Amino acid sequence: MQREDAISIFQAAVAAVQPAHLMHQHVRCRDGVLSVCDQSFNITDGSTVWVFGAGKAAASMAQALEQILTGVQLKGLVITKYEHALPLKHIILKEAAHPVPDENGVKATAEMAALLRSTGPEDIVLFLLSGGASALLADYPAGADLAQVQQVFSLLLKSGADIYEMNIVRKHLSAVKGGQLPLLANTKAWCSLILSDVVGDDLSIIGSGPTVADPSTFGDAMAVLDKYALTSQLPPVIHAHLQQGCAGKIAETPKPGHADLAHVHNFLTGSNHIALEAAKKQAISLGYDTEILSSTATGQATDLAEKLVSAARSWPGKKPGCILMGGESTVTVKGDGLGGRNQQLALAAGILLENIPGILILSAGTDGTDGPTDAAGAFSDKELMQKAIEKELDADAYLYHNNAWHFFEKTGGLIKTGPTQTNVMDIMLAIIS
Repeated sequence: MQREDAISIFQAAVAAVQPAHLMHQHVRCRDGVLSVCDQSFNITDGSTVWVFGAGKAAASMAQALEQILTGVQLKGLVITKYEHALPLKHIILKEAAHPVPDENGVKATAEMAALLRSTGPEDIVLFLLSGGASALLADYPAGADLAQVQQVFSLLLKSGADIYEMNIVRKHLSAVKGGQLPLLANTKAWCSLILSDVVGDDLSIIGSGPTVADPSTFGDAMAVLDKYALTSQLPPVIHAHLQQGCAGKIAETPKPGHADLAHVHNFLTGSNHIALEAAKKQAISLGYDTEILSSTATGQATDLAEKLVSAARSWPGKKPGCILMGGESTVTVKGDGLGGRNQQLALAAGILLENIPGILILSAGTDGTDGPTDAAGAFSDKELMQKAIEKELDADAYLYHNNAWHFFEKTGGLIKTGPTQTNVMDIMLAIIS
């Protein structure tokens, strides 16, 4: 029953941040007036509503807008991750690779840039942004090539750098990220609708902030690379690009207060907090005394596992109890196994729970994918760990080699949802009976 309840609570969190639900809350079109959050625009006979976007939720966000904006001249292009496509009638849909960009992403981004340049002064642009856009909006500096940017992305992903640090670097290797995308368009009516996959909901970091003024600098990007000892591993052309930026020989990203971004309105429409509140409501309905421990959990997956297990073991409330955390852990990859941050967290928690009955730990991504795997995450409890012992699996070795997927595949702990069409970071929970 613990396992079924835990998955039900996670599913409730995901359902609460579905774009079909969120877009209808924030976008309306009536009598020739388009309302987006607190902004309103008149749709004239000569105007087109352009919908652009990038991210794991881009297809579902675009599909919802097509349902809302009936009877409107609608065009555009959105880029989403492979296997996240949905049928669209008016908006072009492209699929590309994540978390490391590929050639399809480069081509789709170039096509988006061309369409943006074709917009007119009477047009309205709606931009749909969700996690994953940093890879899906793909380009590279002059003189570099895709393989060199792919190398940098891969180095960052394995370094233990958090999303803030990674996206500071990514913004300074791009001509569309870091507030540069709206500079391509001719319209003065622009609204971005954003689903946050970033702790703290910093709009300049989500998806590398393509429509948000960027407070970071080339110097900040170099500092991140130095911090994780990656500078010496950079392709020479990338290193030279960043050095030129630091020397002022390459233009910085547009900073807060930039005049050409004054017409760009950025709205947060979905977040981990919304998902956590829905999870709490579901847990209470199932009879659990429930507490949200944190909505801003960060740090190494193993450290967060220890924190969650410790909170469960010292649970002061009534039983059954449920502890919820939201956020995003990191993993410094040292092994060559298969897994993701949520599976790593669940395995680390399982090792701690090996001899402790009555506690279940679940960690899963609201986007339905955890690292380069087909699972959203995993759960662990004493029964699962006993099964591992019976199968003579060395849990510590699987953890050390970052091979949690194979551990949970053999013990039955994987959570597989398929693409969820949303992305607001991770849900971590403990069930105490």
